[in-house]
Amino acid sequence: MALPKLEPIRDEDLPAFCAFLHAHLNPSHPADVWADAFRQNWGVDKPNNGFMIRDDAGNIVGGIGAIYGAYPVRGKIEQFCNITSWMVLDAYRTQSMRLAMAVISQPGFHFTDLSPTAVVEQSLKFLKFKPMNEARTVLFNLPAPQQRLLGVGVLTDPARIEAALDAASLKVYQDHQHFPWLRFLAVGKGRERSLVIYKRATLKHLPSAEIVGFSNPEIFLRYLPVLGCHFLLSGMATTRVETRLLPGKPAWPHRELKGYRNKVFRSDTLSEADIQNLYSESAALDI
Repeated sequence: MALPKLEPIRDEDLPAFCAFLHAHLNPSHPADVWADAFRQNWGVDKPNNGFMIRDDAGNIVGGIGAIYGAYPVRGKIEQFCNITSWMVLDAYRTQSMRLAMAVISQPGFHFTDLSPTAVVEQSLKFLKFKPMNEARTVLFNLPAPQQRLLGVGVLTDPARIEAALDAASLKVYQDHQHFPWLRFLAVGKGRERSLVIYKRATLKHLPSAEIVGFSNPEIFLRYLPVLGCHFLLSGMATTRVETRLLPGKPAWPHRELKGYRNKVFRSDTLSEADIQNLYSESAALDI
């Protein structure tokens, strides 16, 4: 018996593939929003949008999405393939690993999955993916008037953000500013600014700022007090950030929470601290 046909997901296949995901994986994501997530132009000549399988009648019965992006890591541009939206109908589950192998067999990429289920996490570990530290550092947002007296501030106006950022941070901003579920600010002093991207969330039944990413870890950490003060004045009690992304422990009241799902990655040269949530489904979808 012949195996079901495995083929790359081309741009013209996205409406049908994303309708399949909407119907069988997550109805809360409209198919067109899902398709837009794959269409981002993030510095990679993408080979596909992942892979899918069809039955004998040509119907899509499974697939694995891939979102491609490139960003600098320690002064070098690295290319990433973010695995997302792995869905196979029950009758074809034996074909699941064919899909994963097709994606990771592509040379020249570091691979990530930033929202795996428990089953997907175990499957990818079999393919030599490594888990990342799942802990979150939670900071209590407090007033910080002394920081403002020193000239440290937060910029929220888009024009002022663009004018204050260096070229690399500005590119990150321009690559992500069109997603309506993301919020942006620049924190720092003078020309020393870090772009900060976050979402409004809830933690322990209280409003919280959930950090998606930032352009400069050292500046972000240094100016956390004024950032926390800004979030407090915006009605958010806490700030939550993945511990692995921080270059050190904050000198600010905080605690570490555990029990989150492990994100996973596969790379011969990068560490978990090098893996961003930007340029992935974590930014391109409201999850």
